[in-house]
Amino acid sequence: MANSTYGLWERLSRVPGGRRLFSAAMCLRVPYFGTVLPHVREIRPGRCEVSAPKWWGVHNHIGTFHAIAACNLAEIAMGMLAEATVPPTHRWLPKGMTVEYVAKAGSGLRAVAELPEIPEFTDEGFALSVPVTIRDKRGEAVVTGVITIWVTRRRG
Repeated sequence: MANSTYGLWERLSRVPGGRRLFSAAMCLRVPYFGTVLPHVREIRPGRCEVSAPKWWGVHNHIGTFHAIAACNLAEIAMGMLAEATVPPTHRWLPKGMTVEYVAKAGSGLRAVAELPEIPEFTDEGFALSVPVTIRDKRGEAVVTGVITIWVTRRRG
């Protein structure tokens, strides 16, 4: 059984314009995500890919994609991965983020959050580290990071 976010993705991603509609709905639920104009391209258990255009709203003082806007994109990819991966019997909360800005981002970006393997979800809470890589239009990594989430069984 999928959670409601992943279930909505499963339904909408199959119809024309559905991925854009899903992306807009996601931004209505989490308004700050809208600041990077995200386009969710793929969600499945253990993986999410989301892109964002380079536009003046994400520019820094030198005209490149702002580092914190890139972090926002990373959090979107991680969050959608978590929604597809964590079963509805459990919940997740962000716990921490470490990032490295490895190159200037002079174009739109594509973030991929991907787990090396899907963990077992038990009664015990645990920290799950989600690697995220953000690449520019040439495919070069501009930001790498790990976002840690805390996963616990839902009460009741």
